[in-house]
Formats: sequence, C-alpha cells, structure tokens
Amino acid sequence: MSTQVKITHTFNAPRELVFKAFTESEHLQNWWGPKGWTFNVYKSDFRAGGVFHYSQKTADGDEMWVKFVYREIIVPEKIVYTSFFSDEEGNIVRAPFNADWPLETLNSMTFIEDEGKTTVTAIVTPLSATEGELKTFEESQDMVHEGFSGTFNQLENYLSEESEANLW
Repeated sequence: MSTQVKITHTFNAPRELVFKAFTESEHLQNWWGPKGWTFNVYKSDFRAGGVFHYSQKTADGDEMWVKFVYREIIVPEKIVYTSFFSDEEGNIVRAPFNADWPLETLNSMTFIEDEGKTTVTAIVTPLSATEGELKTFEESQDMVHEGFSGTFNQLENYLSEESEANLW
C-alpha cells in the first residue's frame, strides 16, 4: 500500500488543448467529475494562490462541494493544487462518502507532449492526515483510480468531439 495514488493517461491531443481543458471552466464543466452528474462552477481563479470552487450534483439531487487552491502553475506543463470537500462557502468539511477520508489532498498534474499526444500524470497525496485517514486513503486507492480514469475517459471524448467540431 502507498500513501499516494498515481494515475497516468495519454490523450490524442496536443498539450496546449489538454491543458486548456483542465484550466478553463467553460471546458471543465463539460467533462470533469463523475459521469452523469451536474457540474457547476462557483469560482474559477486560475493562478498561484487562486481558487477553483465547484459543486457536483447527482441525478437524484445530492450535492457535493469541492474546492481547489492552486499552489503552482507552469503553463502548459504543470498544475499543483490542494483539494478538499467544502460547504457552499468554501469551508473544509468531511467527505460525504467517508468521515475518515483525509481532509485535504495535494494534487500534482504534469502534461508531457510527444508527437502530438499528451500524457497527463496525476499524483494525489494526503496532507496532514491522521493515521486513520491514511489507512482509509490507502484502502480507497482503487476508488481514486476509477474516479480519475472515468473522468479522463470523459475528457478523451470531449477532446475528440470538440476537435471534430473545430471548437478549439
């Protein structure tokens, strides 16, 4: 078991487009989060020290708020941010699915282009977690992988649809 999760996905698109899809709310709202959920951006300030605050809603109306605080941005190579579940005002709250989930995670995403394709590597690490939170995180690695994989697959579809429609 490990106290970090690493997910890698290669997209058939240039790095600038993939990076733009990750950083501009008008694109993010079309693919980020669990499939079939409604995604609403409350605040998007893409800069070091800036905040990305959004809500996700299930088909049956359950709503979950998440907030990112950007730490480092190197366009179009890297994004580092902390992430936590929040209330509507942006205050840290416990994860709705497990009270022992770490309150905050550090997320590092790198974007590497090779021959027109872009490999995104996401590394998720709990921050200041208790022993119980670390254990929960370690036991939930498959869930984290599945979540990112599903989200990345949605981005793959979105990039393909947008390219076909020449919307970039």
